[in-house]
Amino acid sequence: MNSLHSLTFFDIYEKNALYHGPSCAIHWEGTDITYSDLFLQTAKLAAGIKALNLAPGSRIAVLCKNHPAFFHLFGAASALNLALVLINRRLSQDELSYIIADTTPSVLFYDKEMANQAKTLATSFACLEQCYGVDDPTDPRFLNLYAGTPISDPVPCRPADPFVIIHTAAVHGKPRGAVLGQENIILANQQIIHAYGLDDTKTYLNILPLFHIMGINLGLGMLQAGGKNIIQDKFIPATTLALIHEQNVTLFGSFPPILTNLIDAMKDGDFDLSSLEIAAGLELPDTAKEWEAITHSKFWTMYGQTETSGLITFTEYFTKPGSAGVISPLANIKIADDRDTILAVGETGEILVRGPLVFQGYWHADDLNAHTFRGGWHHTGDLGQVDADGFLFFKGRKAERDLIKPGGENVFPAEVERTILEHDAVKEVCVFGVPDPKFGEGIKAVCSLNPGCQLTKEELIRFCGSHIAGYKKPRYVDFITELPKADDGTIDRNKIKADHT
Repeated sequence: MNSLHSLTFFDIYEKNALYHGPSCAIHWEGTDITYSDLFLQTAKLAAGIKALNLAPGSRIAVLCKNHPAFFHLFGAASALNLALVLINRRLSQDELSYIIADTTPSVLFYDKEMANQAKTLATSFACLEQCYGVDDPTDPRFLNLYAGTPISDPVPCRPADPFVIIHTAAVHGKPRGAVLGQENIILANQQIIHAYGLDDTKTYLNILPLFHIMGINLGLGMLQAGGKNIIQDKFIPATTLALIHEQNVTLFGSFPPILTNLIDAMKDGDFDLSSLEIAAGLELPDTAKEWEAITHSKFWTMYGQTETSGLITFTEYFTKPGSAGVISPLANIKIADDRDTILAVGETGEILVRGPLVFQGYWHADDLNAHTFRGGWHHTGDLGQVDADGFLFFKGRKAERDLIKPGGENVFPAEVERTILEHDAVKEVCVFGVPDPKFGEGIKAVCSLNPGCQLTKEELIRFCGSHIAGYKKPRYVDFITELPKADDGTIDRNKIKADHT
C-alpha cells in the first residue's frame, strides 16, 4: 500500500514535471519531449491501460527496440501496480514463447520489426488479450490508449511488488524470470546518480537496449536525475557519433564491440566529442586505453547482475587495473567458500550480496529462490575477491554457473549444449567461452558425432541459429572422436577447455 514512506516512478515523473517541466526529458527522432509532456503522456497511457481492467500484479510484455513508449510504460506500470515483462528482441520464436508461457502476460506491446513474432504469440497464447504496435502509423489502437483523461488516482502498491521481470541466462537450460520491485530500481539508479555525478545538466545516449538491466539503470537513472535521454533505436556508429556531437552527450553505456566500431567510424568523419565525460561498460584494456586517448573521456567498468538490480561496483577503468570497481554504498558484498564460510580479504570465492538491491526472486521458482538466498545472502554464482580498499576483482564463474558473455549478453553453456544435442548427428558436446577479438568472449562448441554421421561447422551453426537467439550460437566449433571423461564418467570440461582454447 502506498504510504508515508513510499516512492514510485510515477511519483518521480510527477515531481520532475513540476520542477523540470520545460526541460527536455527525451530526445527522439529530432523531437524534444519535455518532462511536462512525459508526465502527461504517461498519465494518459496509464488511464488507457487502466480501462483494460487488468488486476494489480498483471503482466505486460514489451517486445520493442528503444522507443519513447518504454518510458511511458515504466511510468504507467508504476501507476497501476503492473509488472513489465521486458523481452530481448534477439530471441528465437521458441524462446519468446517460453517467456510468454512462463509469465502469462495479458497485454503485449511490440514494434513493427517484431510484428510477425507478435502475431504468432497472439495466436498461440490465450492469455494475450490485447496486442499493440507502438510504431505502426496505420494502426490507431496504440495511440487510442492516450486519448482519455490522465489518471489521477494511482493504484496502491508496495516497494517490493513485481515491477519488472527480466529473463536471465539459462543456467539449467531454461531462462528464469528475475523479479525487480520499484524500490530495487530506484535505489540502483540512485547509486548511478552518485557514481557518475548525474544531474539536470547531463545527457545520456540510450545505445544499450531498454530491455537490458544496464540500459534500464542508465536510462531511468538519468531520468530520475532530471537529465536528458537521447534514444537511439539501433546502433549505427556514425549516427551515434553524430548524436554525441549534436546533443552534447555526456554518458553512454557500452559492450564489445561498440567502442571498437566507434573508434573505426571516427576515422571517417570529423566529430566533436568534447561533451563526453563517461563511457561505461565492459571492454578490453587496449580498447579502453585507445578510447580515452582519442576522446579524452573516461571509461568506467563495473560489476552487477540483473539479480542485483544492475550495477553494484564502479570505478574508472585504470584506477585499479583489473578490478571491477569499489563496492557501491547500498550493497554489502562478501566472499564465501563452497560451505558458505565467509573468507578473509584477498581470498577468492563466491560473490555474495545483501541489501536493498537484491532482487525479489525468480518468477514462480520457490526451490531455486531458497537455494539462491540461503543463509540470508544472494549467491551470485560468480567468483571474486575483495581487496583491503573495497575493490572487487572478478575471477570467473563457479563451475555450475559457467557463463559466457559475447558482446555483453549472458549465455549459459547448458542452454547451447541442450540445443546442439537436439541435432541427430551429435553424440556429445561441451560448450565454453574463448577469447574473441570482436565480442570480447566467443562461444565454442566441441562435439563428438554419432557413428556414421557427418556434420559441418556451418551446418551446426545454422541449426543452432534456427532454435536459439543468434548471439547464443557458437562462433567456433571443433569435432573430435570422443570427448574426454573425468573419473566419475562425466565430460571433463577442464581438459576440453585446456585442449581447445
